[in-house]
Amino acid sequence: LPMLTVDMENKENGSLDVKNSVENGRPPDPADWAVTDVVNYFRTAGFEEQANAFQEQEIDGKSLLLMTRNDVLTGLSLKLGPALKIYEYHVKPLQTQHLKNNS
Repeated sequence: LPMLTVDMENKENGSLDVKNSVENGRPPDPADWAVTDVVNYFRTAGFEEQANAFQEQEIDGKSLLLMTRNDVLTGLSLKLGPALKIYEYHVKPLQTQHLKNNS
């Protein structure tokens, strides 16, 4: 299906990869997420309890992408174990992905 192939040249002009279509009602780029998108993302990822901390701190997508390891470990008052997993397996990969898609 030629329509599904993505030309590497197209990256420049902001076209999206096919796999980046809206997931679970969230915009593909985390920078566009509202606080509720962030909360739902972590709920879906199995961090039901911790998701509320993102709500309380009003972390939207742009804030999420700016968070450091230290922010996640100390700024959200989360237990250390879940906080480490949230940062390593979710925040960091989202930041990396965002940078890759927007460089």
